[in-house]
Amino acid sequence: MTRTLTTRSASELVRADAAAVARADAVISELSLPGDGIPVTDPATGERIAAVPDVGVDAALEAVAAADAAGRAWAATTPRHRAALLSRWHELIVAHAEELAHLITREMGKTLAEARGEVQYGGDFVRWYAEEAVRPDGGFRGLPGGGASLVVTRAPVGLAVLITPWNFPLAMATRKIAPALAAGCPVVVKPATLTPLTTYYVVELARRAGIPEALIQVVTTSRSAAFSEAVLRDPRARKVSFTGSTPVGKQLMRIAAEGVLRTSMELGGNGPLLVFDDADLDRAVEGAVAAKLRNGGQSCIAANRIYVQRGIADAFVEGFAERLASASVGSGFGSGVAVGPLIDDRAVAEMDALTDVAVAAGAELRTGGAAYDGPGSFFAPTVLDRVPGDSRIANVEIFGPVAAIQRFGDEAEGVARANATEFGLAGYVFTENLDRALNVAEALETGLVGINQGVPSNAAAPFGGVKQSGLGREGGPEGLEEYQSVRFFNIARRETR
Repeated sequence: MTRTLTTRSASELVRADAAAVARADAVISELSLPGDGIPVTDPATGERIAAVPDVGVDAALEAVAAADAAGRAWAATTPRHRAALLSRWHELIVAHAEELAHLITREMGKTLAEARGEVQYGGDFVRWYAEEAVRPDGGFRGLPGGGASLVVTRAPVGLAVLITPWNFPLAMATRKIAPALAAGCPVVVKPATLTPLTTYYVVELARRAGIPEALIQVVTTSRSAAFSEAVLRDPRARKVSFTGSTPVGKQLMRIAAEGVLRTSMELGGNGPLLVFDDADLDRAVEGAVAAKLRNGGQSCIAANRIYVQRGIADAFVEGFAERLASASVGSGFGSGVAVGPLIDDRAVAEMDALTDVAVAAGAELRTGGAAYDGPGSFFAPTVLDRVPGDSRIANVEIFGPVAAIQRFGDEAEGVARANATEFGLAGYVFTENLDRALNVAEALETGLVGINQGVPSNAAAPFGGVKQSGLGREGGPEGLEEYQSVRFFNIARRETR
């Protein structure tokens, strides 16, 4: 079976509130960016809204040198001093929350409500690491054989190269910058060229808070490979943190290995969401909608493969499809919008292709399955039921508002199918049985699990994956350790008689 690709009329889309757009553009004008360089467009309209510098290798290495020089003084400051400046930065993020949210929606497209949530989430990392800065781990212990004592301490690892994605332009920046600064490290940040404006603005707020200007270097470039080759091979670089695709992460790890750099990699996902027969149906539908449609499905922890036990499957699919069919689509600045645009037209084409191939393979299209004729990059929320397990959509990261549902029998089958992937970032379990919830969560080969909820991330928790979804953790106390080197001092002790 095949389907005919269709489009929906642009008249069905919710359009932007003009005052909200003007507010976002006022923030962009504050950045005093150059008139030429890498263009930044609004995915809801296709309109060019700004341009950012297209930095070459030489300028990138100059940024490395400036950050490294500033970092030497920063590493010598007290944790209390660093904490105070991070706290001030957090206060400015809170004070400018609306400006940041409007900017996120303008350049990335997510709804204003979700953008406000990202500002809070991103700000939480700054606040958390302001608090963690004054609680560095360490210890004092005697040697088992006597004769000496050990003092275990931590030191900043050195200059950190931070490479962030386009889908959460504020939270992914603060999640990396804040722990680096708290640990005493300087940073060079390379935001995605699709959404660089938010990073520029939040770093400007850091400078207003009193954090030394040279300490955080923002580099935008269209030559990402050349940037990585030069900067990661520079001997001043001692750490790289990357969020993005697994193939790119592997290449960065190869380069980092030459200099034995510390690495944190948050890579691709293929998140399973399991709904068991004993789940609370309303809670399961609500959680699955949140896990699938957050940021229009453009999230590395989105529910990518939805497995529903057969006894509850028909009722779940009916309720879930109804919810997605009623979700309003349009500009993130539009009133009541639930799903904004995809990041660009390439993403729309990928959703079309995935849906078409899935239906041809035997999946049942329950709702959606259509692009909009624009302007802007919009695709209707889509539900595909009875998706074959060997189809392409069941084995790639969807990264859009297309839900692929499969059905399973018993618990063992559900867990086995959930784990049958090389990826292991996030998973979800919906059940009212506590033993089952914990047993399945422990059995899932993922770095994090949402139990009866669709939004598990929190600044206080260690975020990261297993298998080919990456290594290292961001958030929680563990996130600070990623920017620290553990050292010890062996102190000889003279025996007393």
